[in-house]
Amino acid sequence: MPVYPKWILTLRKKALNFFNRHSAPRWVVFAADILVVFAAFIIAYFLRFNFSLPDDREHVLIYQAGIATAVYAGYCLLFRSYSGLIRHTTLTDVTLVFVVTTCSAISLVGLSALASFSGWSPVLAIPLSILLIHYVAVSLFLFAGRIAIKIIFRFATGTSQNKKQVLIFGAGELGFVVKRVVLSDSRYGFHVTGFIDDDKQKQGKKINGINVFSPSVLTADFISKHKIESLIIAIKALSVDKKSSIIRTAVNMGLEVLDTPEVDKWLAGQLRMPQFRRVDLEDLLGREPIKLNINTIKQGLSGKTIMITGAAGSIGSEIARQLTSFQCEKVILVDQAETPLFYLQNELREKFLDVRFRIIPADVTNTERIRQIFEEYKPHIVFHAAAYKHVSLMEENPHEAVRVNVGGTRIVSEMAIKYGIEKFVMISTDKSVNPSSVMGASKRLCEKIVQSRARQKGHSTQFIITRFGNVMGSNGSVIPIFAKQIENGGPVTVTHPEVYRYFMTIPEACQLVLEAGFMGHGGEIFVFDMGQQVKIADLAKAMIKLSGFIPDKDIQIVYTGLRPGEKLYEELLTDGELTIPTHHEKIKKAHVEEIDGKEVMEQIDWLLKNLYSLCACEVVQAMKDLIPEYHTTNGKFKEVKSAHAK
Repeated sequence: MPVYPKWILTLRKKALNFFNRHSAPRWVVFAADILVVFAAFIIAYFLRFNFSLPDDREHVLIYQAGIATAVYAGYCLLFRSYSGLIRHTTLTDVTLVFVVTTCSAISLVGLSALASFSGWSPVLAIPLSILLIHYVAVSLFLFAGRIAIKIIFRFATGTSQNKKQVLIFGAGELGFVVKRVVLSDSRYGFHVTGFIDDDKQKQGKKINGINVFSPSVLTADFISKHKIESLIIAIKALSVDKKSSIIRTAVNMGLEVLDTPEVDKWLAGQLRMPQFRRVDLEDLLGREPIKLNINTIKQGLSGKTIMITGAAGSIGSEIARQLTSFQCEKVILVDQAETPLFYLQNELREKFLDVRFRIIPADVTNTERIRQIFEEYKPHIVFHAAAYKHVSLMEENPHEAVRVNVGGTRIVSEMAIKYGIEKFVMISTDKSVNPSSVMGASKRLCEKIVQSRARQKGHSTQFIITRFGNVMGSNGSVIPIFAKQIENGGPVTVTHPEVYRYFMTIPEACQLVLEAGFMGHGGEIFVFDMGQQVKIADLAKAMIKLSGFIPDKDIQIVYTGLRPGEKLYEELLTDGELTIPTHHEKIKKAHVEEIDGKEVMEQIDWLLKNLYSLCACEVVQAMKDLIPEYHTTNGKFKEVKSAHAK
């Protein structure tokens, strides 16, 4: 960076303060342009007559100058050549000035010729030589003025060496828009080092004076050499896999990655810097958007009363939000957690004024209260999401896992039959498959209850189970925990370096729940395509990098050991289950094992009736009697065996 004298630096600072505080109104720019046109005409007259005006010209000078200025003013207003910020003059702005000056000159030549041949007032007959000099002078003054202000602005804002070096991925139309935006606001201090594009026809060339590179330049050496700090993704149509690959590469290089909003979300038709979004974990994992059978879902929900248990939780609340897109008669939101239910109520009332919500604090294990809710509101469809789901907490409290998860499902499903609802959709988990924890085993018992209800005779209710893995950002998931730990400066705690989990977004999971709910006819277990399992240690490293830190340098990763009931890998199918494809590529139907529903319900009823007369080990043993595939991998219940075990 060059070293400037102190007075230059002082001048630069004052100029920068001026530009930051002042932006000339459009009418001022318009008035200045018109003044330049008027002055240029006077100068043209004096130049034509060698600074000595003939006596017969003195009285028409002002009139002709006014006519010329009026014509130029008309074209300025027509083409809005004054509307752009002078400090950010672009080729488009210069072109507009050229169009205005050329059209005005042609119009004046035509008007003058017409006045000369027709014998009109000699005032209108402006000599061609004056018009030519005037055209050149106006063009020069308007062009030079704009360029001069832009140069002063660049001087004031410093050289590119003082700015954040940024690459723009995409050298198309959107890329040029983004370039203009990032350079237009000095507050962010960006300098565009180059474009990156897959198009080999563009690679190695310059566009608007900026180099276009191949994606292969994203190497540590290139980033270090050019001191690149940020990458902005500026491609309209980009596959999820390609986008996540770009983001992953950039994040691993330590770059800040920004994404542009969808075109239809630009404010007032213009893109602005505050609209740029830092990529997050969802972008990094790269989940394809869900395509729903909207007509089927709309037909199934239209005019219906929908009840959601566990409505204040991550899944329940998002289902409520999703339902606002359909013409439901009423949405009944049930949860025992008062405070989150209150916050959900405020959110829904603020955002969705046209939807009838009823907020009900209630415990799904209270038979009489649940009966009252069914009696009063007579729901057509129930989404049962109420559950205790934290593995470590339930491992210490098996009685509560059984009471809430198993007992709640038994009560709500019983009321569903009693009041003749159309559909009962249960939200299950991958932890119910070959469970290793109390929580997972309790959810498997919930599945068995729903399977038993589906086989029960004498009712028309369709019982459906949806089974999926972790959702990003849900209450108690590792993602918000990691985020909090990073915010506090670390360390980030991971139980084991080889722990893998399935992940999907909360909206994605809830959309699939709705789809599956109207796909099933009763008795099905629908398994969602979760993609590839993600290594939790890699997830922690990615979150640290996305936060602008270096793993194990800025933020430490500490391995604490597997928690009781935790396993390295989760599964979506039991040993005896296979999947059958459905019309939706992300939803598979499990080939359900046959169970003796009557016997299962009798055993579950016995467990619920005698729950608090049993010790924790006896509760777990009873669960293992009901679920042969339940094996504790670690923790205090590892030695507890089923009564049928040999």
